[in-house]
Amino acid sequence: MKKFAVIRTGGKQYKVSEGDVIAIEKISGTEGDSISFDEVLLISDKEFKLGTPLVEKSVVEANIVQQTKAEKINGFKYKAKSRYRRRYGHRQNLTEVKILKIK
Repeated sequence: MKKFAVIRTGGKQYKVSEGDVIAIEKISGTEGDSISFDEVLLISDKEFKLGTPLVEKSVVEANIVQQTKAEKINGFKYKAKSRYRRRYGHRQNLTEVKILKIK
């Protein structure tokens, strides 16, 4: 069984294991910076550790791969019978991180 953890960042939860590259909400830093996630909710290896809500003294270490943007989301507002139409687009800022170690 592969070792994995569930971390919380940017208001979302991610299931990660060592070597994974994931895209998360933008965090400050540049390429190559090392970061650590200390809000670890679950660790699974030979034994199963579930936090209430966090697993104490556990850290997931990662490196920032790049700062990027997500695909463009197009939106459209419309009100009937009043000639109101608006188009808009949005690209979310993301940070790609590579998970190095789960402790």
